[in-house]
Amino acid sequence: MMRILGVLGLLAALYAGLVGTYVDNAPGFEPASRTQERIQGNLIDVASIQGRYGVITLGAALVIITGGIDLSIGAVVGFSAVLFGVLTERGVHPFVALPLVVACGGFVGWVNGLLITRLKLQPFLVTLCGMFVYRGAARLLAGTVSRTATVEAQPDFAGSLQFLRYVLVGKDSTGELQFPAQFVVLLVLAAVVGFFLHRSAYGRYWFAIGHNELAAKYAGVNVDRQRAWVYVVCSALAGLAGVLLFLDSAYVQADSGGQYLELYAILGAVLGGCSLRGGEGTAVGMVLGAMVLPVLENLVTIRGLKSDLIPTVIGLTLLAGTILDEFIRRRQRARH
Repeated sequence: MMRILGVLGLLAALYAGLVGTYVDNAPGFEPASRTQERIQGNLIDVASIQGRYGVITLGAALVIITGGIDLSIGAVVGFSAVLFGVLTERGVHPFVALPLVVACGGFVGWVNGLLITRLKLQPFLVTLCGMFVYRGAARLLAGTVSRTATVEAQPDFAGSLQFLRYVLVGKDSTGELQFPAQFVVLLVLAAVVGFFLHRSAYGRYWFAIGHNELAAKYAGVNVDRQRAWVYVVCSALAGLAGVLLFLDSAYVQADSGGQYLELYAILGAVLGGCSLRGGEGTAVGMVLGAMVLPVLENLVTIRGLKSDLIPTVIGLTLLAGTILDEFIRRRQRARH
């Protein structure tokens, strides 16, 4: 609860800074209604990005709750975006390509899960290697993909792509963002994750595995199967985020699409209250944690600061989260 209150306070401060900067930078001749309109438009843009970051944060958080880590999320997002573009460009209908790409993401997670649970390899090493493999696979598929190239190759898909773009991203045919559909997608997925995490036996299994894997095994939990399923869910969500990235962007480059998103996902999970040692986390915290970085990025941009500041902030925040996590655990051990 304290962590959720803390991230709520941080979000409130960031939003206040964002709105305050807009008001301070508004031209003196600009009507207040116009300033409010620009602020509202900017907040909708931020919410859209928060939605996409939140989708991958849910997956990363589930892996962290079971005591694991997934460093391949960003590469899977980029690979999935490129795969969706290549499939549709070569004649696979977008309505078919979407579940295929998500299933392909799930297959990637299944491979990760098997390597970790059957061969007993370290999750850090497996997913780190996967990061290079999937990034390389994306480059082999194509250098750059875009909706424009798909429509030029398959004109019949224009309506279907625009339908998916409007429903999943919220952009109309002119490219104008009408509503933050990606945030709506996040809320729906968070509700599903929250149900499984807090209202089902699977959630109890995942928390138990994160708290004490050996004790969970003695209690009858099939640890390997549950852990493998968590990696499947994580990578399937990364696959969905790849499709969202393709639909939202003018183009996606294979060598940079989804870059650093694994760090954003882990950061969102940690800020949202997931302990890096496993066994802790809430669906509400995951959503709130995922909302922080897009607001911070936007604040840095509109204040005219260097974007190079963002990686430093991510690193320091992760370090602070790790120190706080260790501090809380030591206090809990001292009380018992």
